[in-house]
Amino acid sequence: MANYYNEKTELYLNGEFVKASEAKMDFYSQSFHYGYSVFEGIRSYRTENGKTKIFKAKEHYDRLKLSAQALNLPYHWTTAELIAATYELLDRNQLQDAYIRPVIYAPANMSFNLNTESFIVIEAWEMAPFLGDKLIRVMTSSFQRPNPKGFKLHAKAAGHYVNSIMASHEAKAKGFDEALLLDMNEHIAEAPGANLFFEKNGKLFTPAPGHILAGITRATVIELCSELNIPVEEAVFSKEAIYGADAAFFCGTAAEVIGFESLDNQPFAMKWENSVSRSIQLAYKNLVKENRQELVNEIVGVE
Repeated sequence: MANYYNEKTELYLNGEFVKASEAKMDFYSQSFHYGYSVFEGIRSYRTENGKTKIFKAKEHYDRLKLSAQALNLPYHWTTAELIAATYELLDRNQLQDAYIRPVIYAPANMSFNLNTESFIVIEAWEMAPFLGDKLIRVMTSSFQRPNPKGFKLHAKAAGHYVNSIMASHEAKAKGFDEALLLDMNEHIAEAPGANLFFEKNGKLFTPAPGHILAGITRATVIELCSELNIPVEEAVFSKEAIYGADAAFFCGTAAEVIGFESLDNQPFAMKWENSVSRSIQLAYKNLVKENRQELVNEIVGVE
């Protein structure tokens, strides 16, 4: 099992820094019993100048607030306060390349009455790319993304990820690295914790918002495509649209940008290193590390 903390590790809990080994929560919380909480996945990096930079901190903490509002989990901390607390948390734990997990959780409430307050914990630990750094074998899951009429899918809610875990477990039990979920209409949606892009003839395609959590990394990839003059189309696609594609990749804060080796044991038409998807992977890596010269080279096409 992964070791996320030790006796020296600190976390941020409701405005204070406390030892992770001594932190407590109420076991009568709705979050524990019903998965009723919201969270973010954020990364920090040691940049080229040696400083620590949280990537898109404001975007992540703004989304945390929107998720909490969508699920009626009110809290009073501002985005600026939480960003400052996170930098202090990284410093206290001597972390630079880190994964950061803020969670907004509910008080003790075994009824379904409206909550008037919520609590926060922010944890951080070292974590390699979630899906590794080699091309991955993906299978189409038998599990579907939840019906958007049944959940607020734009919210990053903990309970939604039971679906993700089951899909990922299914794929790994069958010898694959990760799953691809379809939506209730059998159109492609996303990975258990990442968005999908696929490539044909130098153009990228990605499922449109509606049945997906349109992630911050997804938005970053679209921005990079604009800078690199790579066309992108957001639309509704059948699974068959990916078969025969030149390349495909998942992207997310935890996974970063990771290419496919195959989908349902079908390989892709182009070698990964020759694809525009690979250039996006490199550009993203340079962006988060603030390797500005390499990023400029990517954009203008310098080898």
